[in-house]
Amino acid sequence: MEVQNPTARALLALELIQGSPGITAERLGERLGVTDRAARRYVGTLREAGIPVESVRGPYGGYRLGRGMRVPPLMFTQTEALGLVMAVLDGHHAAADTDDPVGAALGKIVRVLPAPVAAQAEAVRRTAAAPDRGPSRPEPGTTATLVGAVGDSRRVRVDYRTEAGTDLDVEVDPWAVVVRHGRWYLLCHSHAANAPRTYRVDRIRGLTVLDTTFEPPADLDPVADLERHLGAGWEYDVEVVLEAPYDEARRRMPGAMGRFEPDGDDRTRVVGSTSNPWMYAEWLAASPWPFRVVRGPELAHTVRATAQRMLDAVAESTTES
Repeated sequence: MEVQNPTARALLALELIQGSPGITAERLGERLGVTDRAARRYVGTLREAGIPVESVRGPYGGYRLGRGMRVPPLMFTQTEALGLVMAVLDGHHAAADTDDPVGAALGKIVRVLPAPVAAQAEAVRRTAAAPDRGPSRPEPGTTATLVGAVGDSRRVRVDYRTEAGTDLDVEVDPWAVVVRHGRWYLLCHSHAANAPRTYRVDRIRGLTVLDTTFEPPADLDPVADLERHLGAGWEYDVEVVLEAPYDEARRRMPGAMGRFEPDGDDRTRVVGSTSNPWMYAEWLAASPWPFRVVRGPELAHTVRATAQRMLDAVAESTTES
């Protein structure tokens, strides 16, 4: 519905800026149903009212609220409140524990909700939360420190344990913290390797922020760069040829396998590395196409062992019947 009142439009502009930090004047105008120029006038109205709306230049720039802006009271509908609680529980099963940072934060939100909504949200929180020891979640303090180092462009020293149990002590320039495939990753430049690297945040055992600063890459695309580097820098080198067209293989297979390259019309070569040959073999086993391990004795051994285990299972089943 189009808002005709200028004051109402200015308030709607405030809501849009608060909900979408970095929103451009063009996008703001589209959401308000006005021109870019008119959208800028509404931003000016907000500034005249003492609301700190900041402008950020550059390809990722736009409008955002400055520090000191007072956040209005939380106003959730019952559906929104329960949806929030369910989402937190789904991703963090210790959310009912008041000693857990996420549980404590969720408790604060529940306490400021209207009583009827809070009661239902608290009931879901208490009865649905069950400890889940399967997923590995990063420690919030470590994650917060990393995010701060990314924002300040400060180098960090990382005490890291790989999935294979190898301990690493490396200095890196942290470019971004990215959530992908249900995991939290640090995308960074490793000074030991002099190359981009990715590390799982939940495997970081110690972290020291250093005084040295750095300049992140100007063309950094955190999600795309993470996908490109997930399969690089691990203990075991691998090279595999898939009997599949490049576009289809790239779309259907995990990006963490490594670098995908066309190898003829109907084949794709994947070059990368892994710390877990068993997981890599599972990815290959799930492939709908024939494949061949070109390089990587650890992976080749694991593929043979996996195949033999499957054959043994079929043989035992046939014998029993």
